Amino acid sequence: MRVIIDFVMNHTSDQHPWFQESRKDPDGPYGDYYVWADDDKQFQDARIIFVDTEASNWTYDPVRKQYYWHRFFSHQPDLNYENPAVQEEMISALKFWLDLGIDGFRLDAVPYLYQQEGTNCENLPETHAFLKRVRKEIDTQYPDTVLLAEANQWPEDVV
Repeated sequence: MRVIIDFVMNHTSDQHPWFQESRKDPDGPYGDYYVWADDDKQFQDARIIFVDTEASNWTYDPVRKQYYWHRFFSHQPDLNYENPAVQEEMISALKFWLDLGIDGFRLDAVPYLYQQEGTNCENLPETHAFLKRVRKEIDTQYPDTVLLAEANQWPEDVV
């Protein structure tokens, strides 16, 4: 038997220390760990996933005095994968669990890792490139690791 765990790559809790630091110190080491904007006008072609509870993919933060991006709920801010430090943090977290003996992961919410104006912000080429990088790096140190990426998308949108 092999054991895989769910690993959320797209977002953290708004209570996570990274987000709390990003709110307080935009110029600090975590300032760019999330997607922030001065207004809520970007990425208008991205659908709102939970239309019954969320009016927008943007939420205003009174501490930072900016809006943060979230594809799911407002208490789940999206990580900024344009920041190489975020990419490294995620790969390090995967390796942490693999070092504990986990056999693999179900990678949650991966279609939403990147945003690009003029798109629906889903299944972008940058997402596929990052996942290929993850696969390569994990295979180098942890052969036979299971990586099962969630693809809650229409089949024609995934390939």
